[in-house]
Amino acid sequence: MWNRRQFLQSSALVSLSPLLPSLFARTARAAGVTPDARALVVIQLDGGNDGVNTVVPYANDEYAKARVKLRLETDKLHKLDGRVALHPSMRAAKELFDDGRLAIIQGVGYPNPNRSHFESMKIWHTARALDAQGDGLGWLGRSLDQQTLAATQQKASTAVFVGRQDPPVALWGRKSEIVSLADADDLELQLAMDPPRQYTGADSATDPASSVDQFVAREVLSAYTAARDFHERRTGAKENGAARYPDTQLASQLKLISQLLQSDSQARVFYAIQPGYDTHAGQLYTHGQLLRALSDAIKAFLNDLQAAKLDDRVVVLAFSEFGRRVKENDSGGTDHGTAGPVFLAGAPIAGGVIGAAPNLSDLTDGDLKTEYDFRQVYATLLDRWLEVPSKAVLGDAYDHLPILRG
Repeated sequence: MWNRRQFLQSSALVSLSPLLPSLFARTARAAGVTPDARALVVIQLDGGNDGVNTVVPYANDEYAKARVKLRLETDKLHKLDGRVALHPSMRAAKELFDDGRLAIIQGVGYPNPNRSHFESMKIWHTARALDAQGDGLGWLGRSLDQQTLAATQQKASTAVFVGRQDPPVALWGRKSEIVSLADADDLELQLAMDPPRQYTGADSATDPASSVDQFVAREVLSAYTAARDFHERRTGAKENGAARYPDTQLASQLKLISQLLQSDSQARVFYAIQPGYDTHAGQLYTHGQLLRALSDAIKAFLNDLQAAKLDDRVVVLAFSEFGRRVKENDSGGTDHGTAGPVFLAGAPIAGGVIGAAPNLSDLTDGDLKTEYDFRQVYATLLDRWLEVPSKAVLGDAYDHLPILRG
C-alpha cells in the first residue's frame, strides 16, 4: 500500500515506467503490432567500410595493382563465385552464405556521392538528398510514423537503439518512440521497496487521487511486470545454456536485441552501430578484426533466433555511409570513396550475390560506380518486409531488388 508521497519518492521508477511497457507486448496492447510481427535489425558500419577488401574482386587483375600492401591472398579468401570472395576473417559470413541466409548487394550508393562522413550518413539516414532534407526525419522514423497513423488506437510504434551514443537520425520520427538502451541492465529495476499492490491516492482528505495519479500508478505496475518478466526470461536463458556469443561489443548488442525479441518485444525496428571503419592508416589488421566481429556476431544472433524459432520474423541489414577508394594510400590504408556492398541476412533472405563484381578498370575519379541506389534496398524492405508503403516514406518510387524469399 503506497500513499502519494511514497509514490512520488520512487522517481526512478516513475521515469522508467513509460519505457518498459512500450517494449513488451504482454504489458501493452499496441494496435496493429503483435508479438510475432516482422522485425528489422539495422547494423551501421560507422566510418566507411572498405568494400573492395570485404567482398574482394579477386579475379580482376586490377585488384593486385591497386592493392599492394592491402592485397589479400587469394588462397585465403572465402570464394562466393568465380569473381568475388569474402575477406579471410569472414568465415561465419561465408557459412551463412552457403546456408542461404546471406545476400550481398554490390555497388550500392547514390547519385552525386558525398565523401563527408556526416553528410553522407545524413543522406542514408533520411533517404533524402542534401538539398531536399525536408523535415530532417529518418527513413525508419517515418516508416514507424506510418504504422502509428494506421493504428486504430493511435499507439506510437517503437524503435530500439542499443548503444551509448545518441540515437541515429534514421530513427527520428514525429509520433514513433525511440527507446535507447546501453545494455540489458537498463531493463533491470533496482529499487529498495517492493512493487506496489495498490495505490491509496491520498496523504490527507484534502488530497484526493486524480485520474493522472491512477494512470501513472498503472504505468508503474506495468513497468514492474515487464521488468520482472524480462529478468526471469534472461535468467532462465542463462540457466538453460543460451546461444554463445563472441566477446565483442557488437555481439553484446545483438544478444540484447535477441533477448528483447524472445521476451515478446513489440518493437519493429532495432538499431546498433559498429564503429571503427574509417581506416586511413594501418587498415589490414583493424579491418580484419572488424569484419570478424561483424560476421561472428550476426551468425551467433541468427543461430540464437533459429533455436528460439524466431528466425523467420527477423531480417538484418548492414550498411556503411560509403566505401573506400580503390587505390590504397601511402599509409597502408584507404581514403573515402563512394559505392560499396550492403549485407542482408536472415532466414527470410534470398541468399546470393546481387549485382556485378566491381569493375576496377572503369572508375569515376578513382572510385567505384554505383550500380544500385540504396533507396532500392529501403523500398524493398519497406514494401515487402515491414509492409509500409515505401513511396510515402521515401517520397518516390524505387525498383525492388530480389532480396527476399517468396
